[in-house]
Amino acid sequence: MLVPAPYSSTAWSLRAAHLRPPGGKLRLRGGSASPPGSRAPPVSARAVVNKVLARRKRKRRVSMAAAATATAAAAAAGPVFWRRLLGLLPGRPGLAALLGRLSDRLGRNRDRRRRRPPWLLLAPLLSPAVPHVTSPPCCLCPEGVHRFQWIRNLVPEFGVSSSHVRVLSSPAEFFELMKGQIKVAKRRVVMASLYLGTGPLEQELVDCLESTLEKSLQTKFPSDLRVSILLDFTRGSRGRKNSRTMLLPLLQRFPEQVRVSLFHTPNLRGLLRLLIPERFNETIGLQHIKVYLFDNSVVLSGANLSDSYFTNRQDRYVFLQDCPEIADFFTELVDAVGDVSLQLQGDDTVQVVEGMVHPYKGDRAAYCKAANKRVMDVINSARTRQQMLHAQTFHSNSLLTQEDAAAAGDQRPAPDTWIYPLIQMKPFEIQIDEIVTETLLTEAERGAKVYLTTGYFNLTQAYMDLVLGTRAEYQILLASPEVNGFFGAKGVAGAIPAAYVHIERQFYSEVCSLGQQERVQLQEYWRRGWTFHAKGLWLYLAGSSLPCLTLIGSPNFGYRSVHRDLEAQIAIVTESRALQQQLHQEQAQLYLRSGAVSSATFEQPSRQVKLWVKMVTPLIKNFF
Repeated sequence: MLVPAPYSSTAWSLRAAHLRPPGGKLRLRGGSASPPGSRAPPVSARAVVNKVLARRKRKRRVSMAAAATATAAAAAAGPVFWRRLLGLLPGRPGLAALLGRLSDRLGRNRDRRRRRPPWLLLAPLLSPAVPHVTSPPCCLCPEGVHRFQWIRNLVPEFGVSSSHVRVLSSPAEFFELMKGQIKVAKRRVVMASLYLGTGPLEQELVDCLESTLEKSLQTKFPSDLRVSILLDFTRGSRGRKNSRTMLLPLLQRFPEQVRVSLFHTPNLRGLLRLLIPERFNETIGLQHIKVYLFDNSVVLSGANLSDSYFTNRQDRYVFLQDCPEIADFFTELVDAVGDVSLQLQGDDTVQVVEGMVHPYKGDRAAYCKAANKRVMDVINSARTRQQMLHAQTFHSNSLLTQEDAAAAGDQRPAPDTWIYPLIQMKPFEIQIDEIVTETLLTEAERGAKVYLTTGYFNLTQAYMDLVLGTRAEYQILLASPEVNGFFGAKGVAGAIPAAYVHIERQFYSEVCSLGQQERVQLQEYWRRGWTFHAKGLWLYLAGSSLPCLTLIGSPNFGYRSVHRDLEAQIAIVTESRALQQQLHQEQAQLYLRSGAVSSATFEQPSRQVKLWVKMVTPLIKNFF
């Protein structure tokens, strides 16, 4: 069996906890594969960093000028996890410090762009080593079935039957499913979103909640139905008619059954909070998780609760039906974030949960520490529960086979699909999604295909380095300017699509300069009268025509998703050919409405970016 790796909230400990699949080949990146039975001494992440530092010291002895060049190149070529360590430094005390660090980062990025090509191939070589499997896997449990089980060293693993997983394809299907699930809910409705819109379709959703709550009061016995809604404070408070005013009638009529929590980022405080106007204050940090839960069924998506997401804004959606353990986890997660959020009252005021530090009036460090503990307690307790369930299911009697258990009355089918919840809350020093995503990109071997999509193409430097420095083929789907959610917006926001075009052109130019146009391809989604908001990843192993893994949820793979906002998605790993075909069809339908990006794309009149947008984009790209 595998040796369980102890969990630590720091990124260093998480990166050292990864496991290879049992019985599979173990290799360091770029090294030769070892036979399954051999045990080469593991190389720790710290040892790799020490080697990098030693190399720098040797180069310093050459000359001062050569040392400056070598240090810059080493910094540019340093492993992803080393750059992430720099992000663990204490938070910025003020706006001046923030702008100063942004300026420094821009300078380092320019240096990296000048020196990156010779070093890109070192990205996989310098990634963290993987601990060994100490003994053969048990024949009674699904250990060793798939190569991604190292993820369960970070988060709980939920094994389910693929028949409980359904991929949705359209906004209308998403909307109708949610209404239907609300109407039949008996015990709980949990909804986490950026905001709730104020149009007639959103009101229809609220009316469904009200009708279900009314029915619960008409039963002969006291109702157990509870409704919990988590939104972002700044986005949910924008305008006179907003998410808060939409939900006030429910709070006033069902105060014992309805809870509305409004997350306020701890980074928006003091003078900054007073000076930044409405809407622009949303750039500092948001609650961006999108989870919709009804009794024991869960919908994971990137879609918000707004009319366009119900009609003509393309996103992704997966429905996990009758999965009680997963539903319990996300209920506890939303409750945890709700506990560190402001609570909406019936008179439209907000209060802090008793005993909790105020998010923007209290001590920031104390608040973030308390929030980290609250969320990590949920993750760790669920992980422990799943380990115990696994032991009871597959190890309660080592002589009892799964067929014998089924004959004895245990009708739970053997799982062929595994769900891993990936959480990213950098303000609370929780970086699980970032670590898993970076590792997946690092591990993608030659011949594998990665289909990556985002409505806002603004990859972090770490993700860009991995895309350009690893061997897998990439098809990256992004929004054309006309289907960008900010297209046609008033004021400064109207220039955001042009800023994305500028970022896209810079990335495409780098791909071309490295001669990687065949391996890394960009495609733009376009559909008349629609906007594009889909995000996620599909992984096709070498030689396979169907994906075995997908990431689906709220992250956009950009700086905001990694550093500013609260995010959640799930990794779905499946051996079911039927579910793999569902995922493949979902991917194919999205890419079907796209066109390949070439040099001619940026010669079109609609792709001409004004000079001031080019100048401002490096300064603001980390805020959108």
